[in-house]
Amino acid sequence: MSRAADTSPNTASGFQVAIILLGILATPVLLASSSLGSQLTLGKAAVAIAVGSLILAVLAAINISIGERARIPTYGIVKFSFGSKGAIAINIVMAISLFGWIAVTANTFGQSAHNLFAQQFGLDLPLPVFVAVGCVIFVASTAFGFEVLGKVAKFAVPIIALLMFFILYLALTSSVPPAIAEKISGLSFGAAVSSIVGTIIVLVATSPDFGAFVRNRKHAIIAGVLTFGLAYPVLFLVGAVPGSITSEGSLLTAMAIIGTTLPATILLIFACITGNAGNMFQGTLVVSTLFSAFKKWKITVALGILAAVVGSMDIMAWFIPFLLFLGITTPPICGIYIADYLVNRREGYDETRLEKDSAIKPMTFVAWGAASFVGFCTVNGWFTLTGIPSVDSILVAFVGYFLLSRFGTANKGVQAG
Repeated sequence: MSRAADTSPNTASGFQVAIILLGILATPVLLASSSLGSQLTLGKAAVAIAVGSLILAVLAAINISIGERARIPTYGIVKFSFGSKGAIAINIVMAISLFGWIAVTANTFGQSAHNLFAQQFGLDLPLPVFVAVGCVIFVASTAFGFEVLGKVAKFAVPIIALLMFFILYLALTSSVPPAIAEKISGLSFGAAVSSIVGTIIVLVATSPDFGAFVRNRKHAIIAGVLTFGLAYPVLFLVGAVPGSITSEGSLLTAMAIIGTTLPATILLIFACITGNAGNMFQGTLVVSTLFSAFKKWKITVALGILAAVVGSMDIMAWFIPFLLFLGITTPPICGIYIADYLVNRREGYDETRLEKDSAIKPMTFVAWGAASFVGFCTVNGWFTLTGIPSVDSILVAFVGYFLLSRFGTANKGVQAG
């Protein structure tokens, strides 16, 4: 059953959890916000950011609260809906997704550090050297657990915020030629909101990992609302300004037009450190379920070594589409475990029930597959339900699982005892 945690020394406040989440989402925000800003006026971008952030805040508050109720990470929660054996497939998907982001962020860190040292100090070392150094930092920030992760975020996130607002100041006080600021037409409001939600939906879907450490439900809701309802839209809007002014989809390219890339380069380096420390933390939790014989710190080190190797390759061209595919398959998992909580787990997560349940619950996989297919269709514009593919897939997964649990054809396959 779930355990109370208000007095536990190993729990964190909603504000502390929000700081960690902000450290993780900084890199995706920096990569996505300039692209959005380059295609929309600031007014339209602000409305889209507000709507997308509201959706994320509601989902995050629910998911972190489920984690607080369960007191187990996401990989443990999905066992109840997919079965103790069936959850292995889900954990493999999440492990691949998280490692993908670890490798991509390691590559981004290496590129940013390489450019910084080459431009400022004339030191042109090979890219793998910087990637390897970054991975050492990521591992050191993660291997000692949640408490150290929190300290890293507490140090780095204020620096990230200051740098972002300094970049905002530089952008607003620059004199960019008016002809540069022409907007690319064709990005619909729904597509813009989808971009804002999709940028960080995988983190939201796995946010019960952090709910397991939060003090109580009040702090869980505070963490979700503070992170995604307040800080995320502010940072996204600030990050969109250089792209909106210059019509450039890359922050570094936009800042080069504005006059200097140094603040943006330093910002990317700090964002990569906090982001990948969080990715490593979640990746270690998931991979530990697949290789339970190994201690978690050894798994973290192994992830760091693999990330150093893969992150040193030219991976961006072929890896990003693969990660976007995983972004379609991950959100429905969130819809399923929310429905499972509402239908079956109001009283808590009793792990002894797993022994009585089916080890594999086929109809849950049917709901997941159908929702992933809907997400794929809506991403490709074949049809749409809400205009936001990730939300479409979450809703289909939620409704499908809810109906199967309530009325369905699979008392053994879906419903927990």
